[in-house]
Amino acid sequence: MLKIYKRHTQTIRTDRDHEFQALFHWHVADSGMEHVHIKPRTPRLNGKVERSHRTDKDEFYQLVSYKGDVDLEKKLAIWERFYNNDRPHGAHKGKTPYEVLREKPS
Repeated sequence: MLKIYKRHTQTIRTDRDHEFQALFHWHVADSGMEHVHIKPRTPRLNGKVERSHRTDKDEFYQLVSYKGDVDLEKKLAIWERFYNNDRPHGAHKGKTPYEVLREKPS
């Protein structure tokens, strides 16, 4: 689920994948933000997302079996909680995203 905090976010930048088409675009616009697409075939312009995909691949997807995993959604929810609340991030100087978010002034 995407949580949008209008007062902090002015622009959402995505690639052109199917999940970011009309419904997503209009949801962003209705929230008072701008939705822009990165240029096709330029993953370097989406570095944070590409790094997140790499971490997911290295630390999550290698641990699941696609053929027999009936509770993939449950495992993904557990992974996301761990990633955001327990896993230290180099980009946050060893803090978790949750810790960094809590330190921001409201």
